[in-house]
Amino acid sequence: MKIGRAQRLTDRKWLNLFDVAYVDAAGDHKCWQMASRLAAPKCMTGKYDLPDAVIIIPYHTTENKLVMTREYRIPLADYEYGFPAGLIDAGESIEQTARRELQEETGLRLTRFLRISPPVYSSAGMTDEAVSMVYAECDGQPSTDGNTGSELIEVQLVNQARANRMCHDLNLKFDAKAWLVLCQFAQKGSIE
Repeated sequence: MKIGRAQRLTDRKWLNLFDVAYVDAAGDHKCWQMASRLAAPKCMTGKYDLPDAVIIIPYHTTENKLVMTREYRIPLADYEYGFPAGLIDAGESIEQTARRELQEETGLRLTRFLRISPPVYSSAGMTDEAVSMVYAECDGQPSTDGNTGSELIEVQLVNQARANRMCHDLNLKFDAKAWLVLCQFAQKGSIE
Protein backbone atom coordinates (compact mmCIF):
# COMPACT_ATOMS: atom_id res chain seq x y z
CA MET A 1 0.00 0.00 0.00
CA LYS A 2 1.23 3.46 -0.85
CA ILE A 3 -0.49 6.69 0.18
CA GLY A 4 -0.56 9.34 -2.54
CA ARG A 5 -2.32 12.57 -1.71
CA ALA A 6 -5.09 13.82 0.56
CA GLN A 7 -7.68 16.27 -0.69
CA ARG A 8 -9.54 18.22 1.99
CA LEU A 9 -13.28 18.07 1.22
CA THR A 10 -14.60 20.25 4.07
CA ASP A 11 -13.45 23.28 6.00
CA ARG A 12 -14.79 23.00 9.55
CA LYS A 13 -13.29 23.96 12.93
CA TRP A 14 -13.36 20.61 14.80
CA LEU A 15 -13.45 17.88 12.15
CA ASN A 16 -12.85 17.60 8.41
CA LEU A 17 -13.38 15.04 5.68
CA PHE A 18 -10.53 14.03 3.35
CA ASP A 19 -10.32 11.98 0.17
CA VAL A 20 -7.04 10.02 0.35
CA ALA A 21 -5.61 8.57 -2.86
CA TYR A 22 -3.61 5.36 -2.51
CA VAL A 23 -2.30 2.40 -4.46
CA ASP A 24 -3.47 -0.93 -3.02
CA ALA A 25 -1.49 -4.18 -2.73
CA ALA A 26 -2.63 -5.24 -6.23
CA GLY A 27 -1.34 -1.97 -7.73
CA ASP A 28 -4.78 -0.49 -8.26
CA HIS A 29 -5.31 3.26 -7.71
CA LYS A 30 -8.11 3.91 -5.21
CA CYS A 31 -9.50 6.55 -2.83
CA TRP A 32 -10.50 6.34 0.81
CA GLN A 33 -12.63 8.88 2.62
CA MET A 34 -11.71 9.66 6.20
CA ALA A 35 -12.19 12.27 8.91
CA SER A 36 -9.44 14.05 10.83
CA ARG A 37 -9.28 16.75 13.47
CA LEU A 38 -6.09 18.07 11.87
CA ALA A 39 -5.38 20.37 8.91
CA ALA A 40 -3.79 17.39 7.14
CA PRO A 41 -4.46 13.75 8.07
CA LYS A 42 -1.80 11.78 9.93
CA CYS A 43 -1.36 9.42 6.97
CA MET A 44 0.16 12.43 5.17
CA THR A 45 2.12 14.03 8.02
CA GLY A 46 3.30 10.88 9.82
CA LYS A 47 2.62 12.59 13.17
CA TYR A 48 1.25 9.66 15.14
CA ASP A 49 3.11 10.33 18.41
CA LEU A 50 0.62 12.78 19.98
CA PRO A 51 -3.03 12.06 20.69
CA ASP A 52 -5.79 14.47 19.76
CA ALA A 53 -7.63 13.99 23.03
CA VAL A 54 -7.67 12.26 26.39
CA ILE A 55 -10.16 9.95 28.03
CA ILE A 56 -9.88 9.97 31.82
CA ILE A 57 -10.75 6.79 33.74
CA PRO A 58 -11.13 8.22 37.26
CA TYR A 59 -11.44 6.25 40.47
CA HIS A 60 -12.91 8.23 43.38
CA THR A 61 -10.74 7.27 46.35
CA THR A 62 -13.09 8.52 49.08
CA GLU A 63 -16.19 6.85 47.61
CA ASN A 64 -14.26 3.79 46.32
CA LYS A 65 -16.16 4.01 43.04
CA LEU A 66 -15.48 4.40 39.35
CA VAL A 67 -16.48 7.80 37.97
CA MET A 68 -18.42 7.64 34.71
CA THR A 69 -20.40 10.15 32.70
CA ARG A 70 -23.81 9.82 31.15
CA GLU A 71 -23.73 12.35 28.35
CA TYR A 72 -26.20 13.32 25.64
CA ARG A 73 -24.66 12.68 22.22
CA ILE A 74 -26.17 14.31 19.12
CA PRO A 75 -25.28 11.45 16.66
CA LEU A 76 -27.09 8.98 18.95
CA ALA A 77 -30.00 11.32 19.84
CA ASP A 78 -29.63 9.73 23.27
CA TYR A 79 -27.38 9.42 26.29
CA GLU A 80 -24.15 7.42 26.21
CA TYR A 81 -22.15 6.10 29.15
CA GLY A 82 -18.49 7.00 28.97
CA PHE A 83 -15.72 8.78 30.81
CA PRO A 84 -14.70 12.41 31.04
CA ALA A 85 -12.81 13.33 27.89
CA GLY A 86 -11.65 16.24 25.82
CA LEU A 87 -9.37 17.62 23.16
CA ILE A 88 -5.80 18.57 23.99
CA ASP A 89 -5.30 22.32 23.61
CA ALA A 90 -2.22 23.63 21.77
CA GLY A 91 0.82 23.52 24.07
CA GLU A 92 -1.01 21.45 26.69
CA SER A 93 0.32 18.13 28.00
CA ILE A 94 -1.74 14.98 28.38
CA GLU A 95 -1.60 15.43 32.17
CA GLN A 96 -2.72 19.06 32.00
CA THR A 97 -5.60 18.17 29.71
CA ALA A 98 -6.68 15.31 31.98
CA ARG A 99 -6.73 17.58 35.05
CA ARG A 100 -8.63 20.33 33.20
CA GLU A 101 -11.21 18.07 31.58
CA LEU A 102 -11.91 16.08 34.74
CA GLN A 103 -12.50 19.33 36.64
CA GLU A 104 -14.66 20.88 33.90
CA GLU A 105 -16.85 17.84 33.24
CA THR A 106 -17.20 16.37 36.74
CA GLY A 107 -16.05 18.99 39.25
CA LEU A 108 -13.59 16.43 40.63
CA ARG A 109 -9.89 16.95 41.36
CA LEU A 110 -7.33 14.56 39.88
CA THR A 111 -5.05 13.47 42.72
CA ARG A 112 -2.80 10.82 41.17
CA PHE A 113 -1.97 9.44 37.75
CA LEU A 114 -1.92 5.64 37.64
CA ARG A 115 -1.25 4.93 33.95
CA ILE A 116 -1.34 6.74 30.61
CA SER A 117 -1.76 4.79 27.39
CA PRO A 118 -0.01 5.57 24.13
CA PRO A 119 -2.29 7.08 21.46
CA VAL A 120 -5.04 4.56 20.65
CA TYR A 121 -7.54 4.63 17.79
CA SER A 122 -11.24 3.92 18.17
CA SER A 123 -12.33 3.69 14.53
CA ALA A 124 -9.30 3.56 12.21
CA GLY A 125 -11.51 2.76 9.22
CA MET A 126 -13.12 6.21 9.52
CA THR A 127 -10.72 8.55 11.32
CA ASP A 128 -7.14 9.08 12.43
CA GLU A 129 -8.33 10.51 15.77
CA ALA A 130 -6.21 9.16 18.61
CA VAL A 131 -6.79 9.39 22.36
CA SER A 132 -4.64 8.63 25.35
CA MET A 133 -6.47 6.81 28.10
CA VAL A 134 -5.52 8.30 31.46
CA TYR A 135 -6.15 6.08 34.48
CA ALA A 136 -6.22 8.25 37.59
CA GLU A 137 -7.44 8.69 41.13
CA CYS A 138 -9.62 11.63 42.08
CA ASP A 139 -11.48 13.19 44.97
CA GLY A 140 -14.06 15.89 45.67
CA GLN A 141 -17.76 16.45 45.16
CA PRO A 142 -19.21 15.79 41.70
CA SER A 143 -20.50 18.89 39.95
CA THR A 144 -21.38 19.84 36.39
CA ASP A 145 -21.07 23.59 37.00
CA GLY A 146 -18.05 23.69 34.64
CA ASN A 147 -19.95 22.23 31.67
CA THR A 148 -20.46 24.31 28.56
CA GLY A 149 -23.86 24.97 27.03
CA SER A 150 -23.31 22.19 24.49
CA GLU A 151 -22.57 19.60 27.20
CA LEU A 152 -25.37 17.72 28.94
CA ILE A 153 -23.47 15.51 31.39
CA GLU A 154 -24.49 13.56 34.48
CA VAL A 155 -21.69 12.35 36.78
CA GLN A 156 -22.16 8.72 37.86
CA LEU A 157 -20.30 7.05 40.76
CA VAL A 158 -20.34 3.32 40.03
CA ASN A 159 -19.50 0.47 42.41
CA GLN A 160 -18.53 -3.02 41.26
CA ALA A 161 -22.05 -4.49 41.58
CA ARG A 162 -23.62 -1.67 39.56
CA ALA A 163 -20.85 -1.99 36.96
CA ASN A 164 -21.76 -5.64 36.54
CA ARG A 165 -25.46 -4.82 36.06
CA MET A 166 -24.64 -2.06 33.57
CA CYS A 167 -22.44 -4.35 31.48
CA HIS A 168 -25.37 -6.71 31.00
CA ASP A 169 -28.03 -4.07 30.32
CA LEU A 170 -28.75 -4.20 26.57
CA ASN A 171 -30.76 -0.96 26.77
CA LEU A 172 -27.75 1.21 27.67
CA LYS A 173 -25.51 2.87 25.10
CA PHE A 174 -21.75 2.85 25.76
CA ASP A 175 -18.62 4.32 24.33
CA ALA A 176 -16.68 1.20 23.21
CA LYS A 177 -13.63 1.97 25.37
CA ALA A 178 -15.85 2.72 28.37
CA TRP A 179 -17.69 -0.60 28.05
CA LEU A 180 -14.40 -2.52 28.04
CA VAL A 181 -13.09 -0.67 31.10
CA LEU A 182 -16.44 -1.03 32.90
CA CYS A 183 -16.49 -4.81 32.28
CA GLN A 184 -12.95 -5.11 33.65
CA PHE A 185 -13.96 -3.05 36.69
CA ALA A 186 -17.04 -5.27 37.16
CA GLN A 187 -14.75 -8.31 37.34
CA LYS A 188 -11.84 -6.90 39.36
CA GLY A 189 -13.34 -4.04 41.36
CA SER A 190 -10.38 -1.78 40.53
CA ILE A 191 -8.87 0.08 37.60
CA GLU A 192 -5.29 -0.95 38.36
